[in-house]
Amino acid sequence: MSMTSPRPSAAQEDLVRQAGRALARHGLVHAYGHCTLRLDEGHFLVSPAKPLGLVADEDACSVVPLHGPLPDGVLGEVRIHREIYRRRPEIGGVVRSMPQRVMTLGTARITPQPRHGFGSYFAPQPPLWDDPQLLRNDEQAAALAEQMGAARAIVMRGNGAVTAGKSLEEAVVLTWYLEDAARIEFEARAAGIAESGAILGEAEAAQRATWSGAILDRMWAYLTTAQR
Repeated sequence: MSMTSPRPSAAQEDLVRQAGRALARHGLVHAYGHCTLRLDEGHFLVSPAKPLGLVADEDACSVVPLHGPLPDGVLGEVRIHREIYRRRPEIGGVVRSMPQRVMTLGTARITPQPRHGFGSYFAPQPPLWDDPQLLRNDEQAAALAEQMGAARAIVMRGNGAVTAGKSLEEAVVLTWYLEDAARIEFEARAAGIAESGAILGEAEAAQRATWSGAILDRMWAYLTTAQR
């Protein structure tokens, strides 16, 4: 493992800034939230420590090592990203977000079930981190990452969610999918049809949760193209 911090490319920094602005544009983060991109086996790149919708092209991202203290100026909850990367070498991007419906359901200790296509990516349903407090130490971050396990997302009670993908693009798309799954869950319960509505079975969900057919690329393009 390299002990020297890599120098991220301009394209990597641009990707992190673009991802952050997309999350903000679609209401998935606000004053709070951050996203990261794995650089190598020992480092990742985190978005600037400011509201992601206000990130400018000249705002520098920060390189964070997987081992050792967080660099100065890096937000405390970035520990969550670090613990996920440590445990899951296949993960290339992580998003810490505050989606509205996910937040609403999370306050009631509810995470969305796979009721439609986007929900299938989280089957049988995302785990719940049952603690509304801010996560500011290594022990909490490690415990959350352990509970998340191999899941694509974990919901934090009254405190948003974390998604993890093989790339940062995938993690951003999964954040949008998670919020849409929460929307369906919320509306089904509000309409009184949650019990009668079908839940995707294990085989159905596994078949539906696919990236073939440029599914990821199309959603990434949608999320990152500013409205005119």
